Amino acid sequence: MPSSSTNASPSLAANLRFILTVILGLGLDQATKIIAFRKLSDWPTGYPFISGWLDFMKIENRGAVFGFGQGQRLLFIVVSIAAIVFIGYLFRYSAKNQWLYQIVLGMLMAGVLGNLYDRAVFGYVRDMIYVFPHREILHHEIFPWIFNVADSLLCVGVGFMLIYSLIHKPPAPSESKHRAEARS
Repeated sequence: MPSSSTNASPSLAANLRFILTVILGLGLDQATKIIAFRKLSDWPTGYPFISGWLDFMKIENRGAVFGFGQGQRLLFIVVSIAAIVFIGYLFRYSAKNQWLYQIVLGMLMAGVLGNLYDRAVFGYVRDMIYVFPHREILHHEIFPWIFNVADSLLCVGVGFMLIYSLIHKPPAPSESKHRAEARS
């Protein structure tokens, strides 16, 4: 949803919103991964934090979100780099008054960077959050996936982006654009 004013760079406030969101999101992601992977070594079957609702379990995910695409490390690194470029492009052309959009882009960037870092450094993504552990409905686990803060930032960010796309009205075409099209 780049704005119509493509010549202006994002304002200082926009840059601060975006960068602070990236730093906070990435910092929270990496800090929780470091703490969890140190502490969960003593709990090989997971730590029941809120019994039946939330466990922490150390998992080395060699796939993408929800474990899809196991063993496709290079593909996910390339896709992550493309996502970083695309998010940067969207931010670059965001309007000054799109503060929520800039924060959402920061969430997405933090999520991509957090998991990209893990893939590049460890060869896998460190996951540890397990909600509704072993809870079943009709003999199927409610939510069998184990994830991390970066995954949460990505999922929530994509959700906000979809909502934003539905409620944000794109700028009306300018008169000069209509005239130029009429001449062609």
